[in-house]
Amino acid sequence: MFGNLFGNSKSSALPEGWVELTSVEQAKEAIANSTEHPVLFFKHSTRCPISTMAYRRLETDAPELTSNVNLKYLDLIAYRDVSDWLANTLNVTHQSPQVILVQNKEVVHIATHSEINGAEIIEVIA
Repeated sequence: MFGNLFGNSKSSALPEGWVELTSVEQAKEAIANSTEHPVLFFKHSTRCPISTMAYRRLETDAPELTSNVNLKYLDLIAYRDVSDWLANTLNVTHQSPQVILVQNKEVVHIATHSEINGAEIIEVIA
């Protein structure tokens, strides 16, 4: 019951084109590759209904997002070390839920909670 209410962290449940981020090495590679294609990190708490709401909003825009950015899904409960590394490396305050858009190895957009909006992310990179 609670898994359905709050969502889950299994990558098989992710929209097509999203990649589950499970290691610092994957995060480093994504940031390095942001010079070729922007990367969007979505930090999700599987225990938080607000985070699930933000996830559902992004899921709605998933087809358009995946054609414009590399989407990285981070279950920050399971991979808190990766979340902490991102916050420190990108010099952003940890929030949950949170999206961090990186282009050319620089943070170009951050949104949290109800401010997370796929259309706005697409506008930033357009």
